[in-house]
Amino acid sequence: MNGDDTERPGGRQRTIQSVDRAAMLIKAIADSRQPPTVMELAATCGLNRSTAWRLLATLDAQGLIERDPVSQRYSLGYAFLRIAAGAEPDPLVRQARPVLERLANATGEATNLAVVKRFRLVYVDQVDPPQIMAPNWFGRDVPLHATSTGKAYLAFMTREERDTALPARLERFTATTVTDRRTLETQLAEVRRAGFATCVGELEESLFGASAPVLSEQARPVAIVSVWGTEHRLPRERLDDVGERALAAAAEIKDVLR
Repeated sequence: MNGDDTERPGGRQRTIQSVDRAAMLIKAIADSRQPPTVMELAATCGLNRSTAWRLLATLDAQGLIERDPVSQRYSLGYAFLRIAAGAEPDPLVRQARPVLERLANATGEATNLAVVKRFRLVYVDQVDPPQIMAPNWFGRDVPLHATSTGKAYLAFMTREERDTALPARLERFTATTVTDRRTLETQLAEVRRAGFATCVGELEESLFGASAPVLSEQARPVAIVSVWGTEHRLPRERLDDVGERALAAAAEIKDVLR
């Protein structure tokens, strides 16, 4: 057997060790809360420094990762992001759909699933409860600061990532839209404490909602579960309960994806 090959238990499937290790490094970079160093990556992936260094240099040369020449820390490169942007969320949608259906039945409101696509959220599924006419969010590019979905995403970014994702000026859509960055940061701290975000007519006056992130093992947001409804159906006093239900649904989706 080639020394670079490994075999799964039971001899069912061979893999190439160097490719396995390179994939581990890419995943470790993607899951890190801040760009890691070569030593941090070597420790996370159980590699010696020289092996990690060679693999990282190869990935860097292919544009899959980038090394900051000043900090010597690594982040995902443009080539990898271009590849990832073309990935289809269908497997996630299929696995999350039963959870969304149970959440819609439990709350009596529309539920959504959005996935993270390089500082944007893309709505990939929606479940409407019976006899409820809910707005369709498919394909909509909504402002992150004015929705519970966006705030659930922003709260688990680093400050630097938020600065990249948000425009210089936060646009006002309704009287309740948060346009002051300090106020927004206070709200995001509360989201991290509670585990879910709420929205009280901040994008459209009549729409209220609650959202919770599906987090990776490194506490990075990979998807967002949301519940939306009109103000008379989903008033402020219901939002905390609905937020807790969205949080439980997000945890259930995380377990399904393991």
